[in-house]
This record gives sequence, C-alpha cells and structure tokens, in this order.
Amino acid sequence: MKQLRVGMIGYKFMGKAHSNAYRSVPMFFPDALKPEMVAICGRNEAAVQEAATQLGWNESVTDWKALIARDDIDLIDINAPSDAHKEIAIAAAKAGKHIFCEKPLALTLSDAREMLQAAEEAGIVHMVGFNYRFSPAVKLAKKLIESGRLGKIYHFRGWFLQDWILDPQFPLVWRLQKDIAGSGSHGDLGAHIIDMAHYLVGDIAEVIGMSETFIKERPLASEMTGLSATGSADGPKGQVTVDDATLFLARFENGALGSFEATRFAAGHRCTNSFEINGSLGSIKFDFERMNELQVYFTNDDEDVQGFRRVLATDPAHDYMDAWWPPGHTIGFEHTFTHEVLELANAVAESRQPEPNFRDGVKCQAVLEAVDKSIEERRWVPLSEM
Repeated sequence: MKQLRVGMIGYKFMGKAHSNAYRSVPMFFPDALKPEMVAICGRNEAAVQEAATQLGWNESVTDWKALIARDDIDLIDINAPSDAHKEIAIAAAKAGKHIFCEKPLALTLSDAREMLQAAEEAGIVHMVGFNYRFSPAVKLAKKLIESGRLGKIYHFRGWFLQDWILDPQFPLVWRLQKDIAGSGSHGDLGAHIIDMAHYLVGDIAEVIGMSETFIKERPLASEMTGLSATGSADGPKGQVTVDDATLFLARFENGALGSFEATRFAAGHRCTNSFEINGSLGSIKFDFERMNELQVYFTNDDEDVQGFRRVLATDPAHDYMDAWWPPGHTIGFEHTFTHEVLELANAVAESRQPEPNFRDGVKCQAVLEAVDKSIEERRWVPLSEM
C-alpha cells in the first residue's frame, strides 16, 4: 500500500481536527503511508457538501452504510456522536475496514466489548482517539517513567477543567444528553485523564467516586456546532441527563494512588487538562494549556538548585519534533491529531495494532462504569467486578 484510503463519518469539531491531520501527515512525515481523503459522510447533505469543500475531501455522501460497502475505502473514521459508534464500527469491521474511532469508544462497557470483539474477529487495525497521548511533552513523561528516572511511582493526580457550560442559559446540546453522549464531563473529559493514567502509570484496581449535575434544565438548542450552540432563554427547556462534574479516587494495581477530577464548571479554565506524577526519585507536572512544557523535578539534584525545572519539549530529541520547526518553535492542539494519524498509518503499513486501540478504549470504559457504579452504590468498586 502506498495510500490509506479514508472514509470519514462526521464533519464538525473532531471531523475538522481529523481532516487537518490527514492533510498534514504527507507534508511533515513524507515517508509515512499517505492518507487519501476519499469521502466524508453526514446526515445533512448541504452541510456535508460544504464540509467536503472546506476540509479537502474528494466527495461527500449521506449514507454511511454505502460508504462502508465501497471498495475504494480502506479505513473508516468515526467521529459522529457517541451513540453512533457501535453500529458503525461493527459494520465497518464486518466489511473488513480498518477503524479509527473517537472516544469514548461506546456508550457502555458491553457495547465497547462488542466493538473490540468484532474488530479482533475481523483482523483489522483499530484505533481509539486519545489524542493527548501524542503531545511530545507527554511522550517525554512516558520516557522518564519507563526509564526509572522517577523511581517508584506513588501518586497520579489528574484534572480536566472546562467552563463552557457555566452559563445556565447555555443550550441543551447533545453532549448533555445521556442517550446520545453516554455521560457528561466524566466520559468526555474524564476519559482522557483515565487513559493518560493507564498510559503513564498502569492499570487501575479499584475506584470510589462522586458526581453532581449543577444545572438540571437548559433551553433546547436550535443549532449546534462543535462546542457552541444557540437557543432561546424564553423557549422550552429540556432535562440535563449527564453529570456536570465527577471526581473519584483510585488505587492502581502497582500500589500507586490516584485522584481524578473532571468538570465543565471551573470558571476561568478553558481546557486545563493536567496531571502530576510523584515518584521516589522525582516528579513531573503537565498542563495542556502549556502543552509544549513539562515541569520536571529530580531528588538527586544538588540541594542548592533543587526545584521544578521547565523543559520545553521542542528539540529534535523529543518525539515528532524533528519533523516540525526549529527548537523553541512550539506546536499546538492540532499537531496531536497529526501524530495520532501518523501512528495509525504506520500501524496499517506495519500490520500491527496502533496505540491506543480498542483494548485501551474498553479498559477506559470499564473505569468509567466502575466509577458510576461506585457513585450509585456509595462504595469502593474493584475493576474485577466489571
């Protein structure tokens, strides 16, 4: 294969991010398998035609089943709302198509497991979209942990804070409806923190949590685009059926302790996706709002210069950066998707599974549901119960 022929289902926030990545990979990683943007699919014919023109797709279609059946498609990219993931992914797997699916993988753990089973039985390449893994600073964090430079890991604390629905008059978008989104901040934001913890520290053994929905009703949305929407404050309202904030504690299988916080009600926080990890020989801190930096502390530094140091992860020594700009020239959110697509393209070319894949999606979903069970039953829940 010289090209990876892509059919994408969904065309809004994530659709734009994925499209940009498909276009960027050949320019900056010319040795990789080249994505060919064959067709984009959506329910609104006029809107998806406009998206195809804007985002650079060869054509637009409205029937995802027909798209999957086409012989000129190798990969199905699923970034439609969460309630559509399972049906599309299983159909794509049965058709022998590779799959790139946005997170969370499914509405439920049982659905996620069905998707994984279908993908494994079909022998296809499957990937789930945890893009924050692909920040060079996060890759540096992974290397420091794996090399033992932080020693034994004692603590992981992660938080993903946003404020985009702080206004009680913000409309009832699909992300606030459980039957479509599956969950609120827990599954949308918390999933990223959980995957980061799995990636950097290891598997979680047990959890205990709490959650709250601060605004119970919101005006119905008349129009939705990405994370924005319009609606009338004087019009009819609908019930919010997901959490606004979820917090939980965790114990990892390796003995480390974890704390996790996901909220859309943290005023002043646009996208504070952060973690701190403490080990016996040092600590690291990361905040995606300053995604090119990793704060690093080592206990074996001389006493008179001990303290956190700022490492700017933009040198050729840092993953991916030799393909971009001179040292000190930073990259942004969109580059994480380019690196994600690069991993996917390389996995297809090398006949291996990319990381993260559907197994990681299932593992994340198990933690999400264990936390929900803990909240409902007000107790610690072992992951072995899931």
